[in-house]
Amino acid sequence: MKKKTQKNQKQKQKDTKRARPVKNNAETKRMTSIARKMHRSWIGKKLGLYIGMDLLLFVLLFAGWIIDRELIRFGEIRLDYVRMFMETQYLQTVTYVVADESGRALLELVLYPALQVIGIIILVILFCQILGIFFSYGSEDRKIRRILAPIDEIALRADELSKMTFTEEKYQQIEEAISSLQPEDADLLSFGDADLQGIEAAMNNLLIRMRDSYRQQARFVNDASHELRTPIAVIQGYANMLARWGREDEKVLDESITAIRHESEHMQHLVEQLLFLARGDSGKNKLTMTTVSLNEMMQEVFEESLMIDEGHRYRYLTEDGEVSIQADAAMLKQAVRILVDNAAKYTKNGEEILLSAGCTSGGRAYLQVQDAGIGMAEKDVAQMFERFYRADEARRFQGTGLGLSIAKWIIDKHHGHFEVLSRTQLGTRIRVIL
Repeated sequence: MKKKTQKNQKQKQKDTKRARPVKNNAETKRMTSIARKMHRSWIGKKLGLYIGMDLLLFVLLFAGWIIDRELIRFGEIRLDYVRMFMETQYLQTVTYVVADESGRALLELVLYPALQVIGIIILVILFCQILGIFFSYGSEDRKIRRILAPIDEIALRADELSKMTFTEEKYQQIEEAISSLQPEDADLLSFGDADLQGIEAAMNNLLIRMRDSYRQQARFVNDASHELRTPIAVIQGYANMLARWGREDEKVLDESITAIRHESEHMQHLVEQLLFLARGDSGKNKLTMTTVSLNEMMQEVFEESLMIDEGHRYRYLTEDGEVSIQADAAMLKQAVRILVDNAAKYTKNGEEILLSAGCTSGGRAYLQVQDAGIGMAEKDVAQMFERFYRADEARRFQGTGLGLSIAKWIIDKHHGHFEVLSRTQLGTRIRVIL
């Protein structure tokens, strides 16, 4: 009985060893091959560095020996002397000669003995360096393998995942967990199985992104419906009034026509903005990049504003020098017009609107629109570029809440950003850094 028990225990130990995850032989060979290549590359670089340093040391020792001989002979380095190497047929007889202005040799040095001694010194140093590389081979090899260890671990885990077999029970567990979810719920998947943790995390991340996208889409549709509902109701109301008794009453007829025309223009503007954002989201709005002078563009916007809007005082400031960038001129001008239109909308008649262009202290180009309007609270500044967002104070003025979203899309596509400074009842300054 004891023998059988011992045999069973040994068999269990063997089975346990077999059950432990072992490294794939191909994977192990691959990692060993990478480690060897890195080691050979490291040895080659280090040896090249040593040889370069030794050559430099050889030249310095040789130059130092010549300078030492001259100091011993003359007591100083005379720059007015002529120095030359006397070429001969044999290397052993090459001579270094120092002569005066008349050509008389004052010092003659046979170079071969000194070169031989310096060469031996350099070879000894190189031999010691090679020995150092040899003795540090083991520690460097361990260091390289430590660096590669995380990659090796990832490869092993990937190999384990690829070999993982799911039973019918696990497939059923996944299917039941997914089918129990409701689209509007905030619940996440939970399989309660350690083998399925990776799949669980990946699917939950996908669910979170899908729900965020769904909420954004639902909000966009609701806001668009709300914005379109008002003009449609106004047009429908006036159309009904005309149908009942407005045909004979010229006053009602004129009022209805004016209201219907105004609301239809508002709807057209809103639909155009929605289409622009929809094309932008789908990647259909293409930018044509050219060299654009910000000075000239802002000057054009300034002159157009003076002609269109006589109720405000416009002023344009520019720094000395030309400011040019690569941009889509039409798109960028559209973004600036949105900012200027907003400034005019929320600024009282007679107040000043300031336009400017220039370069920041960091050398980046900027455009700026500053008004003396109603301003914004800090919480509104944080949300001002969201689609259909309008602050409570701004709801008194007609608008769609899409203009700044379009401007932000354009500036984002130009890899720029906004810097907004606003104070309630004092005004707003919006700077576009490009």
